[in-house]
Parts: sequence; structure tokens; C-alpha cells
Amino acid sequence: MSALAPVVQAFFTDRLVRERHASAQTIAAYRDAWRLLLGFAAKRVGTTPSALDLDDLGVPLISAFLDHLEHDRGNSVRTRNARLAAIHSLFRYAAARHPEHAATIARVLAIMPKRFERALVAFLTEAEVDALLAAPDRSTWAGRRDHALLLLTVQTGLRISEVIGLRGSDVYLGTGAHVACHGKGRKDRVTPLTVPTVKVLRAWLAEHDPGVTAPVFPTRSGTPLSRDAIEHRIAVHVASAAVHCPTLVGKRVTTHVLRHTAAMRLLEAGVHPTVIALWLGHERVETTAIYLHAHLGIKEAALARTQMPDATPRRYRPPDALLRFLQAL
Repeated sequence: MSALAPVVQAFFTDRLVRERHASAQTIAAYRDAWRLLLGFAAKRVGTTPSALDLDDLGVPLISAFLDHLEHDRGNSVRTRNARLAAIHSLFRYAAARHPEHAATIARVLAIMPKRFERALVAFLTEAEVDALLAAPDRSTWAGRRDHALLLLTVQTGLRISEVIGLRGSDVYLGTGAHVACHGKGRKDRVTPLTVPTVKVLRAWLAEHDPGVTAPVFPTRSGTPLSRDAIEHRIAVHVASAAVHCPTLVGKRVTTHVLRHTAAMRLLEAGVHPTVIALWLGHERVETTAIYLHAHLGIKEAALARTQMPDATPRRYRPPDALLRFLQAL
């Protein structure tokens, strides 16, 4: 067995699980990245994954793997960069344990993530939110569950993993009503609830009665809803809401869009971005700046308070034939 196999095993058991206490989502993402890489490398080198050595995973092979992700598997640049981050993390771990491979490790760590265009965040308007919340058929058990889930997500901005992880003990509907969640990066936070959300949740929990450890939003069998199930339910209700709200036609609405919607509603209410960052559980306040970029109303208000100089528009006329040629390009 080469040096690579033991270092991969130690990376996942010692570094991620024991030292960093990484979440299940992080471990799964790193695992998938390395399964893909080892499978790709084994075919290229012509050996089994357990027989690969660290020097086999040099810059040419890693670069070819990243191109394979984009061109053959159709992955986005974000996914490509996430896979590269998982590769870098293991190579940094291996650097102190295998100095004999220092040259290969240094060259791989020098591979830079790829730049990509950042689109403006998508969010729903108030009319679209109202149409979506009215879409579930509340005469059915599933409709009442979905309505409560959608309302809670739009009001609190919880991540999909946080919604799935909600248990009966995490919801408090007395004075100072709130939900407590264990969020990304192992951070716990408490998010307050509005009166309408409290009323809907109280009615739902009275009907469902999950107990202390059972999920707040279960399937018929009592198990937590999966990510795919939640996104599917949202897509179904968006299609129904689009009949009465044409702006929803063709609009891709996910749980993360509802999270963005919660942030934009807070921003429109005049809440400071620092508070929004705490509300959403962002690691850095700078992350909340994406909502400032997306909110046209804030920019228009700033423009209205600005004294713009009077300027007579004039057309540039090149004084030289060569400059005129360049101007015409």
C-alpha cells in the first residue's frame, strides 16, 4: 500500500472527524470529491486506487481532473472550485506527514480556483410570497405541513439542513417565541418568530405533536423530509401559485431563494446588514453585502439623495485617421 491510502484514511478519521469535528455535509462533500478523483486517477495511471501514490496526483493529473469535471461531467465552476478545495485540504494535511513529497504537494497547492461570474441573488417579491403561501391545500395534512414549512422558511431564512434538523424541542411558542437551530459551521443560533408564524406553527404542532426528538416537518411515516422532497414540494406549490401570480412563471424557487427572500425583507424593513448576518448565521458580515447589490431600491434611494452635476453631453471626435479607425472598432 502506498503513502496515499493511509493519508486519505487518516485525513478523514483524524483531521475531519476527530480534530475539526466536521459536519456530516462537509465529510460527504470531501468524500465525493476524493472518490471522483481517485477513480479518475486510477484509470489514467492504470492501477487500483489503493495503489496510487501522492506523486501520481501531480499538477497535470489534477488539472485534467478539474477539466473533466467541467467538460465531461458538466459541473459548474463553483462545484469545480469546491472539489479543488477538498483536494487542497488533504494535501495540506499530507505536507507535514510526508515531506518527501513536498515538491508535488507544493505544486498542487499552487493550483488556483477558477474565477466565475457572480449572479445577483434571486428572491421573491411580496406578491410572489403571498401567492406561494396561499398555494398549499390546507384542507389536507400535507398542505398544512407545507404551508407551515414555507412560512417558517420565508420568515426565518433557515437553511434547508436547518429546517430538516428542527425537532420539537427546538420550537418555543411562548413569550419570546423563537426557533433554535444548529447551523452551518457548528454554530447554534436563535431566530425570533412573528405572531402569524407562531399561530400557524402552534396549530401545526397541536395537530402533529412531534414530541421532543421527532422532526417538526415529517413525512407520513414520521421520518424527516429529505432535501429532494422539500425542493419538490416547493416546486409543486410554485407551479400552483404561478396560475395566480404570472411573475412566478419560469422562476426557479428553492429553499435558498426563500432564505434570500427573508434577508431582502429584513433589508427593506431597514434592518442593518450586521443584524441580518447574525439572523442568517453568516460567518462574515461581508457575506450580507450580496443583498445590498441585489436591492435596486436602496441604490435608487441613494441616487435620489445625490446631487448630480449638470453636464452637457458631447460626442468624442478623434482628431486623427488612425484614432478614428480604432474608435470605429
